[in-house]
Amino acid sequence: VQLQASGGGLVQAGGSLRLSCSTSGLTFSNYVMGWFRQAPGKEREHVAAIDWGNTNTDYADSVKGRFTISRDNAKNMVYLQMNNLKPEDTAVYYCAASGQLAINVHPKYYQYWGQGTQVTVSS
Repeated sequence: VQLQASGGGLVQAGGSLRLSCSTSGLTFSNYVMGWFRQAPGKEREHVAAIDWGNTNTDYADSVKGRFTISRDNAKNMVYLQMNNLKPEDTAVYYCAASGQLAINVHPKYYQYWGQGTQVTVSS
């Protein structure tokens, strides 16, 4: 199983980025997909998640209204559109796959992880 996150970079506050995560080696449509992030010196935290059917999503309060998670089961891809970025969004962003039936926000429920992509937001 491989997850590959991409799309990170350096952006000014108020800007946008779109992260992508490609997957292989798993039956993608059977998995809840999530995005997490980890800033230096902090624990990894949930950002967003989407269920296998593309019908239910969950967002951390800090990103609600600014970030949108989506998936394309035909392409085995999951995305994170990030708008109105803030300096506090600076972190390494990881995509992850969970075999649970419902969305969970704790990292322990995710079996597979990508390598992470750096997002840096300057003020």
